Amino acid sequence: MALNERLRRFLQEEKIPYQVLPHREAFTAREVAAESHVTPRQLAKVVALEEHGRDPLLVVLPAACRLDLTALKHAAGRHKLSLVREEEMARLFPDCETGAMPPFGDLYGLPVYADDCFPRGGDIVFQAGNHYEVVRMTYADFARLVQPVHGEFCLHEREKSVTE
Repeated sequence: MALNERLRRFLQEEKIPYQVLPHREAFTAREVAAESHVTPRQLAKVVALEEHGRDPLLVVLPAACRLDLTALKHAAGRHKLSLVREEEMARLFPDCETGAMPPFGDLYGLPVYADDCFPRGGDIVFQAGNHYEVVRMTYADFARLVQPVHGEFCLHEREKSVTE
């Protein structure tokens, strides 16, 4: 599977400059960053979460960060968020390899929450719908297209992770 066709069409229609960067197959965000030769702060990790009876949502974090679930619950007005199950991922993102969805929730009818750690003046790099390519584009273009809810959703390595 090459660059997600839905994403490619969208970026071309919007006339957004981007680069597709191939890499060796990788599955974790840190592996993808290493294989793509980008820093874990520049690579977007996309996490799909759900709450029973409500639509799922996406949160976009730098690969170097862990999710502060309490902060996300507060920002999203949700009480019991959990990871979307693998079989549900296939339904939500039918044109993506499992776990390699791009951070464009609007292409799938999902709201997007993005962490404030991303440098607004720099680039964002994210998986292209597969486990062997990433897309690089400016964060400004990403934010303009996606219009994510911004907030502080990261726990950094020196902080303890939230366990719930």
